[in-house]
Amino acid sequence: MNTLSFADLRDQLRAGRAALAKAWRARPVSSRYLARHAALVDGVLVALCERLQLPTDVSLAAVGGYGRGELFPGSDVDVLLLLDAEPGADDQARLEAWVRACWDIGLEIGHSVRTVAACLAEAADITVETNLLEARYLWGRRALFTEFERRFRARFDPQAFFEGKLAEQQARHARYDDSAYKLEPNLKDSPGGLRDLHTIHWLAQACDIPAGWNGLARAGLLTEAEARQIAREERTLVTLRIHLHLLAERREDRLAFDYQTELAARLNLAATPHKRAGERLMQDYYRAAKMVQRANDILIQSLRVRLFPVTGAPAIIDGDFQVRGKLLEARSPDLFEREPAALLRAFIVHAQHPDLAGFEPATLRALWRGSTRIDAAFRANPAHRALFMTLLRQPVGITRALRAMHRYGLLGRYIPAFGRVVGQMQHDLFHIYTVDEHILTVLRNVRRLTVPALAHELPLASRLMAGFAQPELLYLGALFHDIAKGRGGDHSELGAVDAHRFCKQHGLSTDDAGLVAWLVEMHLVMSRTSQKEDISEPDVIAAFAEKMGDVRHLVALYLLTVADIRGTSPKVWNAWKGKLLEDLYHATRARIEGSRAEDTHAKQAEARVNLALYGLPADAADALWQHLDARYFVRYHARDLAWHARMLWRRADTAVPVVRARLSPAGEGIQVLVYAPDRADIFARICGFFARIQYTILEAKIHTTQHGYALDSFQVMDLANRGIHYRDFLAFVEHELARDLDPAQPIQPPPRGRLSRHQRHHPYPTSVRIETDATGAAMLTITCADRGGLLFAVAETLMHHDLGVYAAKIDTLGERVEDTFLIRGNRLETVAGRAALESELRTALA
Repeated sequence: MNTLSFADLRDQLRAGRAALAKAWRARPVSSRYLARHAALVDGVLVALCERLQLPTDVSLAAVGGYGRGELFPGSDVDVLLLLDAEPGADDQARLEAWVRACWDIGLEIGHSVRTVAACLAEAADITVETNLLEARYLWGRRALFTEFERRFRARFDPQAFFEGKLAEQQARHARYDDSAYKLEPNLKDSPGGLRDLHTIHWLAQACDIPAGWNGLARAGLLTEAEARQIAREERTLVTLRIHLHLLAERREDRLAFDYQTELAARLNLAATPHKRAGERLMQDYYRAAKMVQRANDILIQSLRVRLFPVTGAPAIIDGDFQVRGKLLEARSPDLFEREPAALLRAFIVHAQHPDLAGFEPATLRALWRGSTRIDAAFRANPAHRALFMTLLRQPVGITRALRAMHRYGLLGRYIPAFGRVVGQMQHDLFHIYTVDEHILTVLRNVRRLTVPALAHELPLASRLMAGFAQPELLYLGALFHDIAKGRGGDHSELGAVDAHRFCKQHGLSTDDAGLVAWLVEMHLVMSRTSQKEDISEPDVIAAFAEKMGDVRHLVALYLLTVADIRGTSPKVWNAWKGKLLEDLYHATRARIEGSRAEDTHAKQAEARVNLALYGLPADAADALWQHLDARYFVRYHARDLAWHARMLWRRADTAVPVVRARLSPAGEGIQVLVYAPDRADIFARICGFFARIQYTILEAKIHTTQHGYALDSFQVMDLANRGIHYRDFLAFVEHELARDLDPAQPIQPPPRGRLSRHQRHHPYPTSVRIETDATGAAMLTITCADRGGLLFAVAETLMHHDLGVYAAKIDTLGERVEDTFLIRGNRLETVAGRAALESELRTALA
């Protein structure tokens, strides 16, 4: 038996697969490929059984996807070797030889060898039970397979199976954050993937409904048109998966960046002026996934009602709607045909009853079908416009209702501009959601500010939200702030036009419509100002206050900005950004209301009080402060002045560097004070040190005393959240950084970091600009893809050009950085000098 050769079967399998791939490239018909691949493997397995003379009382069955007769290019071949009793030594040896032979000829099998009784016992596991549900006879003793089928069906509990599969689906969705809109989704397992369609088929089998979408249509759960639509989206996903397996030459179900462009080419998707080919591919995928999610919701609810009939009389809400089993139900099956306005009223009722679990299946299907009635005439109807504004003015349930409208296709029909961004990717290296998902996440974040139980998360924002008279204006700002992305041009300006038109059409006053349009146009300004400019400068605050105009506009923009940043990615928001926004808000409000800024003498007096708490004499700060100009006192809070003075007491003329670190008052990260005789290389050395220990500098305030010392303050964070013990870490920073600042030591450059896969496949352009800020200072702005050692490269280049840095804002947005430096030096006085610096920086950052 061991001397048998299987080279012919190996060649047969290899040649058959090659022929299938060639035929696929010539004419990609997914159902034909899957069936023919399964048939090819069937023949090879049967030949192996006969050649190895497996025991005649064995039955070989295909299970899982292979059992359905659907075998993808890289999928495992799942088989069951069914026995009527435990095998003897000889039979065991033959079975083991058969398994080895399968692998030898190139079949990656997933096999189990079990008796019928063992199969039934293992079927207590929902995954095993599902595999066995699709068992298909291949070879051997058919009577044994028939007995297995009979006994399996006899013990099958449809209700328990339904609950098990639903729990399994919920757990699977949770692994993918319940989002179909990841930038690299899993074609099979992500929400809206093929597994959601398989789940529908399995649950239909549990309800004794014939397989396939036509079977569901004949059972009255779908119309024929809906069945064709779902089948079309299923073909989209299946086609993508076959292409992906063939491209990767293995089982690969993740639509990774590495494959998206080539997959687009294979599907004949070309780039457009505003979208890459890969972006078009992914938008088609996201739209298919949304359709699959919608079908999964509707059909699973419908199948649940079949298996778990709801008893008892419904609770009447009004003349149109009632509640049956915690599901909202239209009281008349033709409600939406007779009264199209009910398409919007359904979601108002849904918002008004937070205890509802969703919509009754027939009502869901009616909503889905009725969405096509939302056309230009529907949108122009004043009654419908009033209903939409009524929805936005509900005290609870707005996010849930709008997400449901989006999920079932109504929101994009009512706001066509929103429909155009459904599934649109954002390759800016920090948004992790598609545009539509980001918009709804921002809306959710604004709504969270109205929930008293969550006020501890953002106390200032929650307090301001509670006092904001018309929160629906903020919701409209959230809905429209990114709605014009992908059109070309400035999406803020284009979106403002859309927002103003929508608001006027929906009866808002001129002032209210103007506020919403202004929010959309200005929605990036507050974050840019707080993270790029020196907000301790009075001139910066004055310029920003002029843009705000009044407190109402300032409050509205602050709230939308907080919600927007928190809606891009969990990695983008941090306590430091929150503090910058709060500081900008407070300073600007004081300016608008005419409050006097805290003067230098008041700050010094407060700092002296703080120093006295530590037992220091009243004049403890004088030795340091006598060497500092007025600008130093403007840039720092009194508590920082006190900390500096306390750390540098009796060290104002030290010959060796002083480094002190503490937990940041912002609530996250650490604050580092560096004081040393000034040299051109200090900033570069500090940047190199933190890059080597993989810490990120968020802000640097650089000050040179009148007697030639550098007094630098840094806000530093571990963006990787490694859980470092801070007490030990502070001592480490103080000791090691002081040693690195020793001029006798050579500068140690950090290792140059590599670009991520996302950055390689979706490169972000490097931008280097030198402009003049509101104070008249030279402002260097760098925007590029993030990598290790980047800040050191900038600092080193500035050092070589003999340029000083007196402020820096380092803004890391996911995998992108937007860094701003206030710089000074003779090279900046000429156009040629600035151009040379910009050119050298681009080279250093390449």
